[in-house]
Amino acid sequence: MSLTNSRYYPEKYPEVDSYVMVNVKQIAEMGAYVKLLEYDNIDGMILLSELSRRRIRSIQKLIRVGRNEVVVVLRVDKEKGYIDLSKRRVSAEDVVKCEERFNKSKMVHSILRHVAEKTKEPIEQLYESIGWPLMKKYGHAVDAFKFSITNPDVWEGIEFPSDAVRAELTTYISKRLTPQPTKVRADVEVTCFGYEGIDAVKEALRKAEAKNTPETPVKVKLVSPPLYVLTSQCLDKNTGIQVLEEAIVEIEKSITAAGGSCVVRMAPKAVTENDDAELQALMDKKERENQEVSGDEDESVSDEDV
Repeated sequence: MSLTNSRYYPEKYPEVDSYVMVNVKQIAEMGAYVKLLEYDNIDGMILLSELSRRRIRSIQKLIRVGRNEVVVVLRVDKEKGYIDLSKRRVSAEDVVKCEERFNKSKMVHSILRHVAEKTKEPIEQLYESIGWPLMKKYGHAVDAFKFSITNPDVWEGIEFPSDAVRAELTTYISKRLTPQPTKVRADVEVTCFGYEGIDAVKEALRKAEAKNTPETPVKVKLVSPPLYVLTSQCLDKNTGIQVLEEAIVEIEKSITAAGGSCVVRMAPKAVTENDDAELQALMDKKERENQEVSGDEDESVSDEDV
C-alpha cells in the first residue's frame, strides 16, 4: 500500500454482488477498463453488454475516461486477477449508498494518511490496528472517529502502534471532525410612522432577540434605517433558519400592532464569509455616508435655522 492508494477494507477483493466505486481508465471494443478505488486500485472491467440496459449508440455518452462510476461486482477471479463489473445493473438508490460509503472511507483514508505522514508509521499498519477494528465494531471507522470526540471509550481495545500515533490521531480527528457552527441571516425592513414611531421599532426588534437561546443566539444589527439584519449561529442550519423565521413573525406581530410594517428583504438562509464581508462593506459605506451628511449639516445649518 502507498500513502495515496490503499485498500480501504480488510478484504483484498470485493464480494460478488457488492457495489464499488471505480475510476474509468480506458475505453476499448470489449468495454471499459477501470481501477477499483477502494481496493488499492486493482484492475476491473465493465463489459460492453453491462454498460446499459438500452441499445448502445455511443459509449462516450455512457461512460467517460477519468470519471468515477458506481458498479456492481459480477465475477471475481482471484487467481487471474479478473474482476467483471456491471453499470447497467446499478439503481439510483445503489449509487447513493455506495457514494456515501465511499466518501466515508475516503475521509478515513485521508485521516490515516495524515497520521502516517506525521508519525512515519506505515498506513497499512494503521488500518490493521485502528481503521479495520473500528469498522468491525462501529460499522464504519469514520462514525467511530466522530463518536470519539465526546466519548474516549471508543479507543478501548484499540492497540495503537505508538503514543505518538494516538496523540496525532486524536488531535487531528478533533480538529477535522468537530462540527462547526453555521451562520444564518435574514434582512428585514422595519418601519413605523405611527405615534409610537422609533419606540415601536425598538420593541419589535427586542421581540426578535427574545427568541435568543444559548444554542441559537439571535442578534439584530442596524445597517441603515429601516434595514436591519438578523443573525444566528448554530450547529444545525435548519434549526437556525427556523429560529430566524420565528423571530421575523414576532417582529411582524409587534410592529403591525403599532401601525407599522415589516418587509423581508432576504429570507433566512445560511451565509458564507463572502456574504458577511459584503454586509460589512455595506454597513461601512452607510456609516461613512451618515458621517458625511452629519458633517455637512454641522457646517451649513445652525441651531437657529432649525
